Order: sequence, then structure tokens, then C-alpha cells
Amino acid sequence: MSTALNVAVLTVSDTRTIDTDTSGAFLEEALRASGHAVVDRQIVIDDIYQLRAVLSRWIADPGVEVVLTTGGTGFSGRDSTPEAVAPLFDKVIEGFGEVFRALSRDEIGSSTIQSRALAGLANGTVIFCMPGSTGACRTAWEGVLRDQLDSEYRPCNFVGVLRGH
Repeated sequence: MSTALNVAVLTVSDTRTIDTDTSGAFLEEALRASGHAVVDRQIVIDDIYQLRAVLSRWIADPGVEVVLTTGGTGFSGRDSTPEAVAPLFDKVIEGFGEVFRALSRDEIGSSTIQSRALAGLANGTVIFCMPGSTGACRTAWEGVLRDQLDSEYRPCNFVGVLRGH
């Protein structure tokens, strides 16, 4: 059986509520179905400092091992998730954005170049930032996250990194 992780989900949006947040709901359901504990789920407006405040609390909390964010990774308007999150990383996981864009190219064509999906480690917490659409969250979950958060996935996964195996 796969090791359960403690995961927080953050939706970055100026307009969504808990009732209209289909992307956050998808991630929460997918995590629970895989046996993980969702220890917190929040929605924050697309503001660099509010994003950093929530993420910093989670990064400092030893009870949060993984953070999944959805939204704010594009080029339009107030999209600022990469600018908010990247300075918090101790190590960048370059491969996440690369693999996510490769997978999403099959779904949305060249529009995938406008995705600024990113990931990294901060104080022993792994953070994955995805676009705000439910389809993008599904692509990231099915193509990368489900396996990388599974302790039984080989040859390697992030559970070993997080739990020191």
C-alpha cells in the first residue's frame, strides 16, 4: 500500500468560491481516492503577498508535506503564481513544468507554451503549481502527480525525498 501524505490544496483565483472551484475539488477528490490526507484547502486571490503568506505558513508547518496549487500560472491579467512561489523554493523541479507542457501539448496544442507550471522543494515541502483549469489539473495528476506521490512508484518518487528514504 502506498504511503499517505499530508497535502494542502490552494486555488489561486479572484473569482472562484469553494462552490465553484472545480479544479480544487478535483485535486481534493483525486488525493483522497489515492489515500492521501487533505489537511487544508484554501482559495486566495491572485496577489503575490497573499499567496506567499498562505504558502509560507504551510511550508513552515511540519504537518504539510505537499502543496498543490491551481491557477495564476498563465500570462494574462494578474497571473502571478510563479512570481510568488519561485522565490520560496530551495530547489526547483524543472522536470515538472517540462513534462506537464509536453503532456498538455497533445490536448491544447501550441497554447501549452503559455503555461508557466512549476514545482520545487521548500523547507522539505514539495510544491506543484498547475494552471487553473480542471483539465490541466487532471493532466498533471494523471500524467505526473499520481505517480510521484505514490511511495510504490519506481524508479523514484517524492515520498522518498519527503520521508528521507
